[in-house]
Amino acid sequence: MVKYCLHYNQELVEVERIAVYLFQICKEPAPYKGILNSESDFNVSDDLQINQLFNKMQKRIPKVTFTHMDNTTSATKSRAILLNPKNEYCKGDPLTVQLNMYDFLGNRKEYGGDFLRAKIYSPGLNASASGRIEDLSNGTYLVHFNLFWEGLVEVSVLLMHPSEGVAALWRARNEGYENIIYTGMFTTATETIYRKCGFHLDTMDDVCEYRDQRDKEYFFCIKPPNFPCEALTHMNSVNSNHTYFSDVEERLFNRSNIGVEIPNSFQPIRVSGCNKKDTAVQEKCKIRTRFPFPGGYFLHNIWYPLGCNMHPFKTGEQITNCLQGKKVFLIGDSTLRQFIKHFTETLNIMKYFNHTENELQSWQKTLVAINMDKNIFVQWKKHSLPFVSKTFYSVKDDAYAARQIDQIGGGQNTILVVTLGQHLRPFPFSIFIKRAINIRRAIERLFHRSPDTTVIIKEENARDMDIDMERFSDFHGYVQYVILKEIFRDLNVGFVDALDMTIAYASNAIHPPLEVLENLISMCLTYFC
Repeated sequence: MVKYCLHYNQELVEVERIAVYLFQICKEPAPYKGILNSESDFNVSDDLQINQLFNKMQKRIPKVTFTHMDNTTSATKSRAILLNPKNEYCKGDPLTVQLNMYDFLGNRKEYGGDFLRAKIYSPGLNASASGRIEDLSNGTYLVHFNLFWEGLVEVSVLLMHPSEGVAALWRARNEGYENIIYTGMFTTATETIYRKCGFHLDTMDDVCEYRDQRDKEYFFCIKPPNFPCEALTHMNSVNSNHTYFSDVEERLFNRSNIGVEIPNSFQPIRVSGCNKKDTAVQEKCKIRTRFPFPGGYFLHNIWYPLGCNMHPFKTGEQITNCLQGKKVFLIGDSTLRQFIKHFTETLNIMKYFNHTENELQSWQKTLVAINMDKNIFVQWKKHSLPFVSKTFYSVKDDAYAARQIDQIGGGQNTILVVTLGQHLRPFPFSIFIKRAINIRRAIERLFHRSPDTTVIIKEENARDMDIDMERFSDFHGYVQYVILKEIFRDLNVGFVDALDMTIAYASNAIHPPLEVLENLISMCLTYFC
């Protein structure tokens, strides 16, 4: 239960309501002079848990500094070597590649921490799989693959960022909030005015503090004169000109230094069946199934998870038969919005329920789709702040993901799919941890009232290599991926490993292509059909 601040006859009246919208939760503005930030006033036990998870990841970050590019890891100077090569490779065999890393001057690296990406692939078979990278912490890495299919197999290992870049990314991310500028639109019947907003404001002006007291979520806006805080209706954001990088660090993130292939000295590998019998897995993937990394592979553009079967849902009839009588709630970003667009705009198996208002709207608006014949209801709603978008979007009925989950009744015919990550990459890691913990608690409350609800966590996917790396690097996504697994590991949820799929497929796009999207959807549907 939270309190809303309402203005009535010039007096402040507090009323208790159950439905909670983000920008209705407020604190009456005061003439606060100084710095406001979203990390204050968090209770001790929560703060301890956040610090523990933060420190667990920080221990994995290389503690290195440098003064010149020449002393950083060079992909083109480094080498990939096939360990223990054989005359014959059989389907199911392991394959290990050793990486020896050098700097631009040709000196051997003596420490690890590079951010690498590895895969095997056979273009003619539309087959691919990620590799597991073992860091020996001395400039040498072992990349472990499994040969899942027969044919000619090629190996690719990319240096995404050198260890020096990883250290710079981690430090810069956790140094502050200045890389994204939020602008709030305050409106009345006769006037519109814009003011700076954010997780952190250094201002001498009066501010509106938008607070979720239970979950300790905060957001601030500079208060316009003669406007109540409740007049905030829309929000947008832009990348600022600010950087936490030094001049020499910035050079590491030129596009020419991102995702560079490490040369290898061996030919593609011929894999044979070797008269081995296929040991087909009969049991379908279930909730609580936990996958290793890599957790599957593509063959003929179909994803085959390890240890269980995924049923491909490619046709409209297959999907509507699966979803008949179901309510599906999609909470997240535009990568999850792809699901509802696939149902409505690609397969045409559902129709949007369009309720148009005469106000500023954008792609971030809530989408509802229905199929009356099969009694199917699907809703996509953004996870709320932080949401990074140049276009203004309405926040009138916004709520944090945890509060949205609290409004779901649940039950055996209810499916909840949540994704979190892409829009949190530009902000300190503690913001992501806090948000993930709050979502976990909301799911626990959902299970208390409706234990037969199906809940699926779609992990964030890899994205473009030509973006602003300081704010959106896949390294930020990777650390979120690792900690999300930690936070949800013992909960009765299913995981859809979009990172594994998009690395294997090498989609390198914020919105994965149709071939990957179909498999992401199929993995979700397999859990409850």
